[in-house]
Amino acid sequence: MQRCGALSVAGLLALTLALAQPPLGAQQQPTFRAKPTTIVPILVTVTDAEQRLVTDLVREDFEILDNDKPQPLVVFDNANQPFSVVVMLDTSGSMTLSLSLLRDAAEQFLVRLFPNDKAKVGAFNDKVQIGSRFSNNRDALVSDVKNLDYGNATKLWDAMATSLDGLKGIDGRRVVLIFTDGDDTDSAVGFGRILDRAREEEVMVYAIGLESNYGGVRTKPDSNLRKLAEETGGGYFELKKNTDLGSTFTRVAQELHSQYTLGFTPTVLDNKTHKLMVKLKQPGMKARARRNYVAKEQATAENK
Repeated sequence: MQRCGALSVAGLLALTLALAQPPLGAQQQPTFRAKPTTIVPILVTVTDAEQRLVTDLVREDFEILDNDKPQPLVVFDNANQPFSVVVMLDTSGSMTLSLSLLRDAAEQFLVRLFPNDKAKVGAFNDKVQIGSRFSNNRDALVSDVKNLDYGNATKLWDAMATSLDGLKGIDGRRVVLIFTDGDDTDSAVGFGRILDRAREEEVMVYAIGLESNYGGVRTKPDSNLRKLAEETGGGYFELKKNTDLGSTFTRVAQELHSQYTLGFTPTVLDNKTHKLMVKLKQPGMKARARRNYVAKEQATAENK
């Protein structure tokens, strides 16, 4: 998907048709005019009351609200869409006793990538490091995890900025999976700028936070991580035991392979930020999606 609040129908359909696997249930695709029309793409994760992933809903189960006004759904797809992900791991001093479990957990995520998915691996402490290019070679990615460096401070938001930079120019779904056990302590970039960038660049953020105890000091993940994940339609998981790392990283992989692609045509392109809401008509279901978009005028692929 393009880094804008609205995307041309031609661009989204080209991505869907080129990369999508056969859908779980055949859905009638809309007929589009030759003239470019802007649409707003939305990726949605659906869970039931027991937090189980729901993957068999149909178009009629969803409702989209743009600034609280219902919008007709013009794109619906429940097939898996490949993604590019930056996996960014906190290897600061407070993680010393949990680094082995963290590496194993990151490997659990990486080995579950599909052949068309791509990833980069990075780490942050008093510095930030990241792989040079995206790869779908799972063995090489696992090796990268084993070779991550460690340090002392926690450049959390600098690491997010580096992750967003790494996704620039990448087509399709773009994701950051970031893990930390503490607050930011040494970044040049602030949270507000990171949130603005993630929204504007349409990057989905998954954040995993761990409460830890290092040297008698109890640490908690930065409270802004939850907001960052919720605003971008990703997920936030806060753990109290490092033994839960493996299952949580696995859960993120499962969610990324179980999302719906929705789209609607905005009625107003005013270059303003619009509130988005996805509702489900079936009781007991919960939808998780990004909460806003920028209604950019003339934001079509032809003008990019």
